[in-house]
Amino acid sequence: MTVDAPGIRFELKRSSNPVPAAERAEALSHLTFGTLFSDHMAVARWSQDRGWHSAEITARAPFPIDPASSVLHYAQEIFEGMKAYRTADGRALLFRPEENARRFNQSARRMAMPELPEADFVAAVEGLVAADQDWLPEGEASLYLRPFMFASESFLGVRPSREYIFCVIASPVGPYFKGGSKPLTLWVSQNYSRAARGGTGEAKCGGNYAGSLAAQAEASTKGCDQVVFLDSAENRWVEELGGMNLFFVMADGRLVTPSLGTILPGITRKSIIEMASAEGHIVEERPYSFDEWQADAASGRMKEAFACGTAAVVAGIGTLRHAGGEFTIGDGQVGPTTEAFRHKLVGIQRGAAPDSFGWTREVARAG
Repeated sequence: MTVDAPGIRFELKRSSNPVPAAERAEALSHLTFGTLFSDHMAVARWSQDRGWHSAEITARAPFPIDPASSVLHYAQEIFEGMKAYRTADGRALLFRPEENARRFNQSARRMAMPELPEADFVAAVEGLVAADQDWLPEGEASLYLRPFMFASESFLGVRPSREYIFCVIASPVGPYFKGGSKPLTLWVSQNYSRAARGGTGEAKCGGNYAGSLAAQAEASTKGCDQVVFLDSAENRWVEELGGMNLFFVMADGRLVTPSLGTILPGITRKSIIEMASAEGHIVEERPYSFDEWQADAASGRMKEAFACGTAAVVAGIGTLRHAGGEFTIGDGQVGPTTEAFRHKLVGIQRGAAPDSFGWTREVARAG
């Protein structure tokens, strides 16, 4: 089988040593997040003289990396996060993969890397899901997909690489946060910033996440699930969590979310904005300060707050801790608006609710 795309063709080369069915079923019965991987991966290579070439879906295996590979020294690397879902009737669905393809290329441009045509990106993802549909779990679990690209040319020098590897791997996953749908407790970082204007905040590159780890470790010592980052210039404006966007639900039904510029343009964020607008909610994308957050929570002007992203979908926020103390949002529980958005979005993703937006894409099983 080959997966056709306008630019390149992904040839399927099935693994000669797939995980036995019984072993796979056992592994799928007790999933965590991001520690189990499927049999195959999609791979394509780019070079300055050949463009994209050598595309295939093949057995998952390590890459041989030269010690002088550019990615190890100059961090030219980008990635995406997306999921495939098994419906109740056994179909495999992707959720807005073209949006991931578009954002992938936005990241590539910012990091001076070659763009991958959107159709090729989607073909790689679909081909891998088709080949590894036996790894697609049932119920509330899903198949997490990680497309990524890194500089592979061996040289020492500050310039864009002339060679790159694109790859997609798949990982069956359970819930991102332990404890189900309980509200999150967040730590507001005042010692670390995630991004600055003109930086890489809007790109999905590994360096952004590496820079957030010290702040996340600080949050953990405070007994918190995640860290909230403020802007780097004034340490005043709320931006996002280490890997999730934020929404605030006001008492009058309006939704407020921090404006783009230094934060990741989340696909779940975009979907909630479109869904909320279609339902008649007023959605404000604007700067929102930490002082406003405290004041609105104290006055009751804000009824709920939630975080959203591919991994956790929608997660309610109950408590914020910071250097000066802590405060609770609403009654400290997951609110009805938060729960409604989560229910509707998950329903669409899993084929359990009508998809009036045309967001889902069915993947045919590989022959």
